[in-house]
Amino acid sequence: MKENLIQTKSFAFSLSIIILYKQLQNEREFIISKQLLRSATSIGANVEEAIGGQSKKDFLAKISISLKEARETRYWLKLLQEGELTEIDVSHLQKEALEIVNILSSIVKTTRTNLE
Repeated sequence: MKENLIQTKSFAFSLSIIILYKQLQNEREFIISKQLLRSATSIGANVEEAIGGQSKKDFLAKISISLKEARETRYWLKLLQEGELTEIDVSHLQKEALEIVNILSSIVKTTRTNLE
């Protein structure tokens, strides 16, 4: 079976965020870390739902939710970094999140075009 790039990337990203979440919990950062965990793990969950979609419209709806969650995740990572809420360097995760946003944006655009 052919590897699905966004499926693989979003899963690996979720694992990285879970590790960061545990580190943030140890630093007693509870508010942003929980929001980050929810949005970041939702990216991959919605990608999985999209892949199992019943129609192209269903696929588009789910993959669009993944894109929204990826953008939200970038926001929380930016708050962590620029708000100096942690000493942990999250710049590599910000870069990964941007890559995921770009891939998902491309998928959404292509799917919309194909539906028209």
